[in-house]
Amino acid sequence: MSLRRMWWLLALVIVLTVAAFVIADFSPLQHWLSFHTGTTTVKPNPVFYNFWSGFGSDLGEATLITTVALGVYTGVRKANCHTKGCWRIGHHPLEGTPYHLCAHHHPDVPSGGATHEQILEHGRRARAARVAGQTAPSP
Repeated sequence: MSLRRMWWLLALVIVLTVAAFVIADFSPLQHWLSFHTGTTTVKPNPVFYNFWSGFGSDLGEATLITTVALGVYTGVRKANCHTKGCWRIGHHPLEGTPYHLCAHHHPDVPSGGATHEQILEHGRRARAARVAGQTAPSP
């Protein structure tokens, strides 16, 4: 971790600590915070009833939205082209590497589209290379 990043982290910890002490010791802010989050107790209602029926009920929704957003991001990141900055779907594996590339970045995909003959020729070359690799004597 770099020194600059450590200073930012230390500053963030200090700011959060000061904020926690201000909230814990400043009664007008405590009342405002408890009123707006619903933790203020009203006689007929039990403790924290207002919180869970108001502000606290949004915690489940926020969790669900965050989980879905992270799932979509992970799926897109897994399926997209491995070229840095490219958001296209990577359908084409690059032979000899673990990378999947889009038609725009893959060296074997023609830019104007492939004809049926080109596709068949490419398949024939791949089969020939695979057969040649299997029949080669192992060292």
